[in-house]
Amino acid sequence: MLTKIFEEKDIQKLETYINKGERFVIITHISPDGDAIGSSLGLYHYLSVIGKDSVNVVVPNDFPAFLKWMPGTGDVVVYERHKEYAERLIQEADVIFCLDFNELKRIGKLAPFLEAADGRKVLIDHHPDIAEFCRLTFSCPEMSSTSEMVFRLLCAIKSFSDINKETAECIYAGMMTDTGSFTFNSNNPDIYTIITELVKKGIDKDLIYRNVYQVHSLSRMRLTGYALYRKLKTYPKQKTALITLTLEELNRFHYTTGDTEGLVNLPLSIEGIQFAAFIREDTDFIKISFRSLGDFPCNRFSSTYFHGGGHKNAAGGEFYGSLADAVAAFETALKEMNPRVDRKMVRP
Repeated sequence: MLTKIFEEKDIQKLETYINKGERFVIITHISPDGDAIGSSLGLYHYLSVIGKDSVNVVVPNDFPAFLKWMPGTGDVVVYERHKEYAERLIQEADVIFCLDFNELKRIGKLAPFLEAADGRKVLIDHHPDIAEFCRLTFSCPEMSSTSEMVFRLLCAIKSFSDINKETAECIYAGMMTDTGSFTFNSNNPDIYTIITELVKKGIDKDLIYRNVYQVHSLSRMRLTGYALYRKLKTYPKQKTALITLTLEELNRFHYTTGDTEGLVNLPLSIEGIQFAAFIREDTDFIKISFRSLGDFPCNRFSSTYFHGGGHKNAAGGEFYGSLADAVAAFETALKEMNPRVDRKMVRP
């Protein structure tokens, strides 16, 4: 039995939207990760199972190859490739699900089309500081992932029996990736009740783990080795580590979307390191990822200095300028908000 977390009036409204809806669009954020794709495709499969003929997942840009084993990824509409089609789907939808993002800017160039759409908008998200842009909002920052929320919502509307293996695989993948294989933000016993029920649906959780974490290209492995050997810098006084990569370095290793996924987590394995950052040069801006152990708030660090946000132990941001300037800004921020002295940590 799962803990009840949703208001009954909201559940009833969600049921009405689903029952009456005919054309559904599911939208998630820029640079979709495992939870974004997992929750979106999980909901996509459920709606298809219950007989909804027009269901489309729309993402702003492409997502990593290691997520493309998920059933349904071949049907995902990537806005960068099919702009007019994606815009038309959003315009014509009578129900639009907004998954795994808390404000319109997180979907980039799709934002004005979503804002202008007449369809009933439903937000399902576990990030803090939700903006009000949907008619119906399910916000649970205490949840491990948006995928967990999707599972709970399907149970709340008494649709557990409609969860098929494909739905279960996608939901499990989303939960797994957003908790680092259940190594953080995963102490709620309900999570393991959900996993049990997903396994009963026929998923092979060991194969899902391998598909996500153990099937990489040779160039990605070499890029990871190079980043750790040549580009890792530590700041012992702040118990911090930093990895940087330029566009030239990424191209040298034939970078494709997702090749640096998880790289920011690796320095946290170093004894004494409790805050890690990865700063990557992109074509238009500098992309930044943060991870921490214990109580140091990555999201506050990111929002204060890098126009970002996220969760306490996992956040992201961006910087407009050179890579060198981004590193300088990071080092200044470290002095002002020192992880060693500002927050209690797990390790001494």
